[in-house]
This record gives sequence, C-alpha cells and structure tokens, in this order.
Amino acid sequence: MRLASRLWSTIPKEFARPFRPHVGRMTADMIQEIRRAVPEYEALLGSEHEAVIVEAIEKAILYCIDHLGDPKFRSDEWASYLRHRGMVEFHEGRSANALQTAYRVGGKVAWRHVSAVGQSMGAPPELLFTAAEAIFAYVEELSALAVDGYTEAQRRAAGSRERRRRRLLELILADPPPSRRVLLQHAEAARWTVPETVVAVALEPRGDQHTLSPPALTAEVLVDLEGELPCLVTADPERHLRDLARNLNGWRAAVGLPVPLAEAAISLRGARRALRLVQRDLLPDRPVTWCADELPTLCLFADEFLIGELARRCLTPLDDLTPKQRRRLADTLLAWLSSRRNALEIAADLDVHPQTVRYRLHQLERLFGDQLTDPDQRLALELALRAERLLHPHP
Repeated sequence: MRLASRLWSTIPKEFARPFRPHVGRMTADMIQEIRRAVPEYEALLGSEHEAVIVEAIEKAILYCIDHLGDPKFRSDEWASYLRHRGMVEFHEGRSANALQTAYRVGGKVAWRHVSAVGQSMGAPPELLFTAAEAIFAYVEELSALAVDGYTEAQRRAAGSRERRRRRLLELILADPPPSRRVLLQHAEAARWTVPETVVAVALEPRGDQHTLSPPALTAEVLVDLEGELPCLVTADPERHLRDLARNLNGWRAAVGLPVPLAEAAISLRGARRALRLVQRDLLPDRPVTWCADELPTLCLFADEFLIGELARRCLTPLDDLTPKQRRRLADTLLAWLSSRRNALEIAADLDVHPQTVRYRLHQLERLFGDQLTDPDQRLALELALRAERLLHPHP
C-alpha cells in the first residue's frame, strides 16, 4: 500500500474532520452500487451477512481518513485483514472477479462523494486531483491484497482437495477395499460422486513423468501421476476418456474393464497386464490400449506359466522337427483348427499349393493322431499355437 499511503500523507489532516459525517452515506451508496453491479453479492447483501460487509467497507474508508497527513503509519495489520477478507470470499464461494469488481465499484462511489464534499468545502483542484489519484491507487492496492488472500486460500484448498482425492483413489484400488461406508466418507471429503461401476486406467511409468503435463481430464476422474505406478479411475470412460489419446502428452495408457466399485483393483490389474503385453510387443503399440478390444490375448496370457506349460505339452509332437518344418506345420495346423476349411482355402491363406497343404495335414495326422478329433484337445492345441505365434513371431 505504498503509493496510496504516500498520497494520503500529502493531504492535510484537517480535511479528515469534514469527511467523517459522510462515512455512513458513502457506505450505503457503495452497498447499493455493488448489489447492482455484482450479482454474486446481491443475495449476500440482503442477508444477515450484510453487517460484515458494511463493517469492512467502513473500516476501509476510516483507514484513509485516520491517516491523512501521516507519513509514518504502518499498514501491516491492515494488509493482514484484507488478505483475510480475500480468504473468506474464496471459502464462501464467490469469484475473484466479483471481488475485484466490488472494489472498483466502491472506488468510483468514494470518488463521487469526495469530489462533492471537497468542492462544497472549496478545496483547491490540486488537492482533489491528489485525492482522486489516492482513491484509485488505494482501490487497486486493496484489491491486490484481497486477491492475494483469495489466491492463497484457493491454493491451499486445491492442495488439500488433491490430497483427499489421491487418498480416495488409494482406498478404491486397495485389495481388499475398505467398507462402502469408509469410501463414502472419503468421497464426500474429496467432493467425488460415488458410482456403481468404475474403470481403472494404467499409465506407463516414465522416468520423466514428473515433468510431463498431466492429461487434460475432468474433475470426475481420479488421478495419481506421482506414484511409481501412475493410474486413473473413472466411472464413464466413453465420455471422460474419449480424447485420452490426444490428451496424453507423452503417456501411454491401457484402459481396464468396467467393474463394480469394490473390484476396481481387478480392473487395474488387467490394465497393467495389457501395458506389459504392449511393452513386449504381444499387443499392438498404441497410445491407448482398450482391454475390451484385446480380451483373447489378455486371457491367453493371464497366467504365462500355465500357457507356457500348455504349449510345451500340446506341441511336443513337433519337437523333433527342424525350426523351418515346425513353423510350416504349426501354421498349417493353426489354419486348419481356426477354420476347418478345405485344403484349397487353407492353401490360399498360406500362399502354398493345395497339394502341399494335403501333404502337411497327413503329417499332422501322423504326429498328433486322435488329438485332432477330440474337441478339448483341438481347443488346447489352438491356444498353444496362438500363444507360440505371439511369443515367437515369424521374421
């Protein structure tokens, strides 16, 4: 408040006394103009809270009057009061723009009164010019201090809310999860509406993740980008994640399957498994992998020990072949198991002569025998062959 204070100190102290009788009228006019100009204050100024606003305005006016002609006064206490008023405005839900507009309106009303009273007293124009400059400098400084308090309260609230939201996300993804009552309590504190079903999204950890911009997501999405295994949780993936690929800013993600809220950890496990398969080139490398589109491969590799053991046991008849012979017979067997089409169609798919297909099928009958006529064995063979193709793709 340096500029306004210097200006007030140049106005002679004897001008304070004639202005004091006008404080009440000036305050009432400011209230009226603020109600007209700022809709957010209209209801407030017509309620029991109006007395608090009136007191704040009167203090601001009297602060000037009391320090006319005083170059040595300190304003620390007054500055703290203004910052506190800014914090109150934030916590009561009004906007910073409304706060600044109210100060500007008050300044215009103040100048109107000061000009009228000064002229009636015969104050010299130079003095009125100084008073005008002081009023508008004062308004700007009052506004800046109040907005400073408003912004500080906003920052603290944002940090507190983010902590609550991260804690809520931890609880939702806990295995086993806490009771629904506990989740509801934390959701209320985090201002998050509890849905019946959710989808978890796994984000690929990165060494530079703390420097990346977070995805542009709505407040309805719970986010943890700080942990070793960053993730999201949302109740409406179709709406909230529609533009996820465009908004990722360098992240790679896998979207899990919809599950009841209490099973969110299961959705996240599936999403993380999908990310691992992408990293190993077992799933296509895309910015966003939707687990719902990759269920066969996810099922196939849900337990790699078991699928590996299945492949080892089922494909034992091919072990004595050369790598080239094994690959050819495996391709032919998979084509036959997948389609049960005739040799002509299989030959077209494999780009070989039909007679070559018939020869290979005879070889397979000798190697696998009755396994090719048993439905359960055929299913096991197809799973084993698909896993082997993914794990060992042809060059």
